[in-house]
Amino acid sequence: MALSQVALITGGTRGIGFGIAEALAREGLDLALCGVRPPEAVAEVVARLQALGRQVAYFQADVAQGPDRAKLVQQVRNRFGRLHVLVNNAGIAPTVRADLLEATEESFDQVLAVNLKAPYFLTQQVAHWMIRQRQEDPSYQGTIVNIGSISATVVSVNRGEYCISKAGLAMASQLWAVRLAEFGIRVYEVRPGIIQTDMTAPVRAKYDRLLGQGLCVEARWGQPEDVGRAVAMLVRGDLPYSPGQVLLVDGGLTIPRL
Repeated sequence: MALSQVALITGGTRGIGFGIAEALAREGLDLALCGVRPPEAVAEVVARLQALGRQVAYFQADVAQGPDRAKLVQQVRNRFGRLHVLVNNAGIAPTVRADLLEATEESFDQVLAVNLKAPYFLTQQVAHWMIRQRQEDPSYQGTIVNIGSISATVVSVNRGEYCISKAGLAMASQLWAVRLAEFGIRVYEVRPGIIQTDMTAPVRAKYDRLLGQGLCVEARWGQPEDVGRAVAMLVRGDLPYSPGQVLLVDGGLTIPRL
């Protein structure tokens, strides 16, 4: 009996990450989840995913830190012995939304460490492991999905560091797609719009108003499961001839309109 595929999802116990985890569990994948919260704080979430009939393991790790990234990959290897999917989902918003003229270097460094440096170098580590698996088994198929944001191209002058981090992640997705193609490892970016999560809770009233004024073609908040379904499609291999491409999950927000 063939072993199930395994997906590592950073920030996989809440918000968009949980939506992705749930979708992949329903696709039959076992899950390795990581986050900064202690295991006891996510036990209920892990149990909900295990109830879908999959193996689920949680590892506490701050992916912005190199030693934590290395330890995470080793823990996944020890627990499962294999890895087919990496979803770089963990991300943060600035602690303070500050205008470009007032923003601090500290905030810039903090946001880019989590949103750009972490997925860039976690991909590097995981890619080496995926390449070895491919060499051992020519039928092996690896998939890497970066969770970006419409902020890669849509300007918010009160959170410039966030926009820059997501613009950088967009280029990283294309770089890795080119570099890993020879090994049969597909790399994509999923770019959500306004998704109803803990991160967007502080600006909920603002976006309720804008959605009511026609901000999106589909006049509703996006939900984590919307992003989860998009990632599941890529992991299934439904877009095999589209390496490095961006899948927008934004309700039509970025369609130019007159």
